[in-house]
Amino acid sequence: MIVQQPSTLDRILEKAFKEELLGRDELLHLLKISEKNELSRVFEMARLLRTRYFENKIFLYGFIYFSTYCRNECNFCLYRKSNHSLHRYHKNHGEIMEIAYRLVKSGIHLLDLTMGEDPRYYDNKSGFDSLIRTVQAIKEGSEMPIMISAGVVPKDVLRELKKAGAEWYACYQETHNPHLYSRLRVGQSFYERMKRKKEAKDMGFLIEEGLLTGVGEKDGDVVDSLQAMRRLEADQVRVMSFVPQKGTPMQNVPSIPRTRERLILAIMRLVFPDRLIPASLDVDGINGLADRLDAGANVVTSIIPPNSGLAGVSNQELDIDDANRTVERILPILEGLGLIRASTTEYMEWILARLTKVMPSYRQIQEAKKEYTDWVVLHH
Repeated sequence: MIVQQPSTLDRILEKAFKEELLGRDELLHLLKISEKNELSRVFEMARLLRTRYFENKIFLYGFIYFSTYCRNECNFCLYRKSNHSLHRYHKNHGEIMEIAYRLVKSGIHLLDLTMGEDPRYYDNKSGFDSLIRTVQAIKEGSEMPIMISAGVVPKDVLRELKKAGAEWYACYQETHNPHLYSRLRVGQSFYERMKRKKEAKDMGFLIEEGLLTGVGEKDGDVVDSLQAMRRLEADQVRVMSFVPQKGTPMQNVPSIPRTRERLILAIMRLVFPDRLIPASLDVDGINGLADRLDAGANVVTSIIPPNSGLAGVSNQELDIDDANRTVERILPILEGLGLIRASTTEYMEWILARLTKVMPSYRQIQEAKKEYTDWVVLHH
């Protein structure tokens, strides 16, 4: 009798099921998968691990892109400083509060306050005062969890935002290859961006880290990103597909098949089974949501109320004013997949459990700082 030996994929998925650390070669093997049946098996394992930690519960994030002004020249971004053809806006405190309450009332679990590195904040010592005041007002009026996605925020400002009530800090690296980073985020420090996330972690923030796929990265770069996210102990990890933006240096870079994003998302679930992993509405809108949830995501992000004067990031207008980025439109898709919206209490319990679990002791902080310093020296 001939006994069939388990394949490489069999062995990798068995390790993932047991939550054993996957090695570099195993992650590289997963990233090369293209056969439909093998992809389905990876997605199935990702869903199984999601269910292990989150049952069939999905979290929903409201998105307020409150300023589209930016001082930077990122080659991939529509909102780069030199794009003078773009209509830009800045929402004031009252406008942000009105939109925030609309989102809270709709049933979201978190408010993501996002902006470019707007000079009116970064070039003025007291420029962030209004954002701090807004965070405090939202917290006092709703107790809603808040994420700050505002670039490399000064360390002292981050501390004030934490005092005001923000729980999350998101500052995507996009890639953890410093050379590729320099081609994407022109003139910006790779190491300062990484350092600020570690400093925010030490302050008690939960951290979201993200990578961009389809920008010339190699499989090894993706593995480096996964490993960097592990070192950072990121609480939420994400991947988004690059969408070419008209009028930018990368406007002619072709958009790659979404299978790549879905595969990386599923691998993230295998590597980080107990973390939050978003399915963004910003790349393909409502039509791309089911596929991303099927790959193991457990958060729906970029929910935007219609007629609010807000834009998206990857797609400026997609599905916004026709009300396709709303909780009301998302819930039937969840139901069709056997998923449900988690309760507000369940999200708050996850945050509390995560903060309690990862809050470092003084000794752990010092060890982590040394490890980070060693990593910077190695890659500089």
